[in-house]
Amino acid sequence: MFPIHDIDYDASVARLLRDAALPTTDLPHSRVRFLGAVDGSRLLGCVALEDCGDDALLRSLAVAPSARGAGLGAALLAAAEDFASAQGRADLYLLTTDAAAFFTARGYASAVRAEAPPGIAATAQFSGLCPASSHFMRKRLPAGDASPGR
Repeated sequence: MFPIHDIDYDASVARLLRDAALPTTDLPHSRVRFLGAVDGSRLLGCVALEDCGDDALLRSLAVAPSARGAGLGAALLAAAEDFASAQGRADLYLLTTDAAAFFTARGYASAVRAEAPPGIAATAQFSGLCPASSHFMRKRLPAGDASPGR
């Protein structure tokens, strides 16, 4: 498995997300932090966290077809959860059209869209980029160590 670290939103990330049919139009203007796994110059997978105040919105989880089946998606998700927890986020939310079973298996539960926190509801992804039929999900994160150097 390749190490997961901060990456910039660039053409390779945009291409991977478009190939996975994930929204990208708002990413250049969002408060999003990307984590990714890279093999040389080839992006294997990425995930993003959008800062929404007290909470965070998980988005843009994608793995290149050549890297699927080796647990990279789960590793990217775990890295994003660890980062969000270390930043003091209590809850992580997401919207998905076709991966609800993947997230349910990792501790996420269905949430009521009408009860979304204001910061989550104000995101472009929540308010218009993802269809109303998307599964809205939430996971309570363990209290993280937000101390410097973690």
